[in-house]
Amino acid sequence: MKYVPLGRSGLMVSRICVGGNSWGAAGRRTWSAFGLEESRPFFKRALDVGINFFDTADAYNLGESEKIIGECLVGQVPREEIVISTKVGLKMSDKPNDIGLGRKHLVASLEAQLKRLRTDYIDVYQVHRLDSMTPLEEFMATLTDMVRAGKVRYIGGSTMPAYKFAQMLMLADWKGYAKPVAMQNLYNLIQREEEREMIPVCLEGGVGLIPYSPLARGFLSGTRTKGGGGATERAQKDNHQYTQIYRDSDFAISDRVGGIAKQRNITHSQVALAWMLSKSVMAAPIIGATRLEYLDDAAKAVDVTLTAEEIKSLEAPYEWRVPPAN
Repeated sequence: MKYVPLGRSGLMVSRICVGGNSWGAAGRRTWSAFGLEESRPFFKRALDVGINFFDTADAYNLGESEKIIGECLVGQVPREEIVISTKVGLKMSDKPNDIGLGRKHLVASLEAQLKRLRTDYIDVYQVHRLDSMTPLEEFMATLTDMVRAGKVRYIGGSTMPAYKFAQMLMLADWKGYAKPVAMQNLYNLIQREEEREMIPVCLEGGVGLIPYSPLARGFLSGTRTKGGGGATERAQKDNHQYTQIYRDSDFAISDRVGGIAKQRNITHSQVALAWMLSKSVMAAPIIGATRLEYLDDAAKAVDVTLTAEEIKSLEAPYEWRVPPAN
């Protein structure tokens, strides 16, 4: 495993991050739903291959994911050896102050998350989504107070308009607030819209990318068919993917991933991850492993270096979902 600073910070993270949306998801879906005991081997295998970076959120299965991390990971290894990131801001209940980024909700959420995670501090605390009411100054000041209190080490953002994230960065410089060091957004070989605005903002601001869905919900693993469905249970049952992918150009890219994989005798996933890791803004793609071997596979991708010609070939068929402005 290799390790890099997260953005322009001194926090060293493994080049692969393990995401926790499957932990505690029993009843929500069948292809990736793990309870407490089923989750334990995944943490051990991740640590064995050198992964030290784990991501979750309070909204992931209404706190169950954080509870499982607290039970299976925190306390099993020295706390300083692992990096835990979590998120806040999505709706947790029907109570009016159990959603958003207002100070009341943020403070209450952090205390609850620390208890679930069984830790005194969170390494990277991220704004999961913006809300339409809370001023940036309010939640940035609150997050800064959390950093100064020692309960949060660094802050970050997740999917949002690039101009809003730029405002967060500028506000941090202007007011002396804690500055975001991470952006968790949707980015992969067939969903590259973030290259237009968000990634330039991150490069300029010294922010490291920790994208989710680096394999496009499994599409880039080579298990999908043009008629719909595919070789895996997720390919057959994950209806959300049809609204995002499955264009002819997407399959053209997938075919090129497969061609390079065959030439190099590696997996499709390793090619897709290696492409992401070739980007200078990239810190660590977040993978959602549903099989133990997927962790081994992802760890090996760190040592794959694509040539400039291979990168150009992978990127050439891409079609923008929204045409570029003239």
